[in-house]
Amino acid sequence: MGEILFKQRKRNWCGLPWSFTIYSFDEERLFVESGVLSKKEDEVRLYRILDISLTRSFGQRLFKMGTIKIDSSDKTMKCFEMKNIKNPKEVKEQLSQLVEEERQRKRISGREFMADHDHDGYADDYDDYDHN
Repeated sequence: MGEILFKQRKRNWCGLPWSFTIYSFDEERLFVESGVLSKKEDEVRLYRILDISLTRSFGQRLFKMGTIKIDSSDKTMKCFEMKNIKNPKEVKEQLSQLVEEERQRKRISGREFMADHDHDGYADDYDDYDHN
């Protein structure tokens, strides 16, 4: 495991870190740890992240927080949120930069993420071609 570049607890509505969910990432992976007595740890490799978006409600903006939504090609963490993160724009930009660096390092391009979710034999992400 590499050096942890970001680590933060999920915060409550007013920005206090009273939660048992911890988000962190290093140069290769993003981690989500949750639970008190029973712990659950999930991870997604950064090169598997397909999309990162940021939403900020009025209350989150008041307390300088936001929610980062991540879509990935990982089986266990397809779509998840990093909720109530402090300085969300900076975190999103840092994560986005690391994702691009990891894709370049592994020589992975976007077309390698096309998937056939409905099992019709054609990539669902590519709709420029009529298959009928």
